[in-house]
Amino acid sequence: MDDQTRIEVEAAAFRRLQKHLMEDRPDVQNIDMMNLTGFCRNCLSRWYQEAANERGIEMSKEAGREAFYKMPYDDWKAGNQTEASPQKQAAFEKSFKENVLKEK
Repeated sequence: MDDQTRIEVEAAAFRRLQKHLMEDRPDVQNIDMMNLTGFCRNCLSRWYQEAANERGIEMSKEAGREAFYKMPYDDWKAGNQTEASPQKQAAFEKSFKENVLKEK
């Protein structure tokens, strides 16, 4: 596979993952994803932002989230996010430290 085709296939896979998380399974909570997999929609939006910034495209955290969520993040939260139990919040703190803070 040539490089351009590989890039196109990778981009298509990313778009399908995004569609799955945003349209097919909006019921899956970010905190549950983070606790199980070590990443969530917010991580994907941050990676999108970081990739843009690395290429000289100025993008804020909020703009990265809006690009991934296809709406303001607060709108997504209001329509899809539920309250997390104290147990889920504690597991999230651990997962965030192990996966997000470790990256930096």
